[in-house]
Amino acid sequence: MPERERAPAAATPDRILTVPNALSVLRLIGVPVFLWLVLAVKADGWAFALLVASGVTDYLDGKLARLLDQYSRLGALLDPFVDRLYLVATLLGLLVRGILPWPFVVVLIGRDLVLTATLSIYRRRALDPPEVIYLGKAATFALMAALPWLLAGQMDWPLAGFGRAFGWAFLIWGTAVYVWTGVLYLGKALAVGRAIPAIPRNSPQ
Repeated sequence: MPERERAPAAATPDRILTVPNALSVLRLIGVPVFLWLVLAVKADGWAFALLVASGVTDYLDGKLARLLDQYSRLGALLDPFVDRLYLVATLLGLLVRGILPWPFVVVLIGRDLVLTATLSIYRRRALDPPEVIYLGKAATFALMAALPWLLAGQMDWPLAGFGRAFGWAFLIWGTAVYVWTGVLYLGKALAVGRAIPAIPRNSPQ
């Protein structure tokens, strides 16, 4: 379930070559690079830098879309997809390295899988997904801040202790809020399912 503000449908034309989309593509390319850095060569410093750069570009693409009026349907789909892909790749990479305990990975990925399944409730009723819960955006930010610092806590440098403490604090807080907002999204979906009948599959939309 994307945790970012959506532009109005009228403001999302079919544009492909935009600055925000270019940043999203760069972040997409960075996903396999991150996994190679953290798992194959164990270049934790470079992997940490890549995660920080991904977070900065994620922030910039939303700002630039508003500043340059470059909203697009592709961007509305690509940006949250890359966000989730980065989150899952980072969770799995740190799990394999033994940096992140498996219960956190199961809870965080399980939350997204459950909410992805609820999207069918809205599709069967020809409805848009629910509006963003801003607390969910804060939880996503906390998680994306926690994971690189957990990685930094494994590095041989003066801020290793700070990285571990900061990373764990944000991971615990972010996970709790992420799960709570997931419960809220799930409640909304179930309420829609009870209140609005599904459109028969052979009926015109």
